[in-house]
Amino acid sequence: MADIFILYMRHTIRLYIALMFLGLPILAAAQETLKVLSDSLNATLEQKQYFVSLKKEQIKKIKQALNDPHLSIRQEYETNAALYEKYQKFNTDSASRYISRNIEIAVALGLDYEEYDSSLKLSKLYSMCGRYKEAEEILKRLQGINLPADLEATYYNTYYRFWEYYAISTGNSPYSRQQCRVYRDSMLATLPPASLTAKMEQGFLMMETDPHKAEKALLNLLATQTTGTPEYAMVTCAIAYAYKKMDNKREEKKYFMLSAIADLKNATRETVSLQELAMIAYRENNLDQAFRFSQSAIEDAAASGIHFRALQMHPFYSIINSAYKTEQTKVQGKLTSYLTVVCLLAAALAILVGLIYKQMKKTLRIKEKLAQSNEKLKDLSLSLSKINEELNGRNRQLQEVSTIKERYIAQFFDLCSNYVDKMSKYQNEIYKLAINRHYDTLIKRTKSTAVIDKELNSLYEHFDSIFLSLYPTFVTDFNSLLKEDEQIILKPGTLMNKELRIYALLRLGINDSAKIASFLRCSISTIYNCRTKLRNKANCPRHEFEDKVQQIGNSEG
Repeated sequence: MADIFILYMRHTIRLYIALMFLGLPILAAAQETLKVLSDSLNATLEQKQYFVSLKKEQIKKIKQALNDPHLSIRQEYETNAALYEKYQKFNTDSASRYISRNIEIAVALGLDYEEYDSSLKLSKLYSMCGRYKEAEEILKRLQGINLPADLEATYYNTYYRFWEYYAISTGNSPYSRQQCRVYRDSMLATLPPASLTAKMEQGFLMMETDPHKAEKALLNLLATQTTGTPEYAMVTCAIAYAYKKMDNKREEKKYFMLSAIADLKNATRETVSLQELAMIAYRENNLDQAFRFSQSAIEDAAASGIHFRALQMHPFYSIINSAYKTEQTKVQGKLTSYLTVVCLLAAALAILVGLIYKQMKKTLRIKEKLAQSNEKLKDLSLSLSKINEELNGRNRQLQEVSTIKERYIAQFFDLCSNYVDKMSKYQNEIYKLAINRHYDTLIKRTKSTAVIDKELNSLYEHFDSIFLSLYPTFVTDFNSLLKEDEQIILKPGTLMNKELRIYALLRLGINDSAKIASFLRCSISTIYNCRTKLRNKANCPRHEFEDKVQQIGNSEG
């Protein structure tokens, strides 16, 4: 028997160790999931006002329809209904105002269904904001009316919520809880079994007797919901309560966080999940997080006007607030102690710095003298650098002038040779006409300026070609000095016109207007007027224009 017992114990221990090692990765993964969710929740809470502003913007867009002068009363009803959907948990006062207006519209149009539906919505809003008398008056007024099947389910649901919120506000009296159960049963009997509300309530009922069954049913329901929607937030919250019943703290926390994140992103403001997480954080002694969660929940309750949530949260918030302040006081005490130590260390450091400072003063004097010497050397170096740059600039200019001279001399000899050949050919033609006594032709040829004009055009083309080979960007650079609408546009097939040639000659250093006029075969006044006109078109000060032209093509410019 002893041997069997020993073998049994060994087997048990081995099995326990195996399960422990198998469970460690699963546990680590679960903890990592909680950490990711916790970080996501904190980040979402930081952006809370952003999500609130998004919802306000959505509401603002819906409200714009009410400003339409052609809006029909039926369209106003639909717009008010849409605003109620946005406002119902966001701001109960605004939701009440729009749904009250819809009751007036329904009565005016004789729409019984719409009147009853809007009245039930108003009753539920009154219950949420603590106006239980007005809420019950509406419900009693509708009690004797033969409501349609879907509104009958809504009626029981509204009465059920009335007693639920009333019970929370009055300390959960047995009568209130009993009435809750009565109207919940009536609601479930009339609701379509496939509806979200019916499945949710069935899940809560199952929690009372079999939380595991409730967990399975609610997880199946969650699979049909879109992540991040208000409905997703409600289902995940219900699942968290199922795990709470099962005492599965990790899964409870996980699903409350999923629910709270969805609520915050939808700016729901009826954040029961955040309240539960505040309590969990308090139990875990995480006072900072408990305070942040409860503070946010209280702010939401105040902003939305949901009375029973504020009452539900207030006692716990007081406890957290008190504990948080106590903790803060302890922290302040520790900080004071640390500050005292830091001050003493700072005083000792100041004395040490004083001693070091005296030693450093001597070193600084030597460094200052060295620095002054260095500055003088730097100044001298800069002066030499500037002189070198100026010399380099002069050398470049001389090299440029030399290059220009060399090119022009070569072109000059070529042109002269061409003109000698042309003059010789022209002389022979005249001689032949004279010998053959073609006097009329001779007179016409000598009287005509066509030859001279042709040669002038050829001369200008040569000049343009040579000049632009030296300064390829001259035309573009010249236009950049003119106003945009005054720039020179050349005719197709031409390199330059008269205005550009005047300034090309100026760029080559020919400033004498008489010489320019002689070369271009025009009057001095024409040259003067052209220069004046172009200075007036400049996009820079007039007196700087020709100086800037002189810089075109400069390697330094």
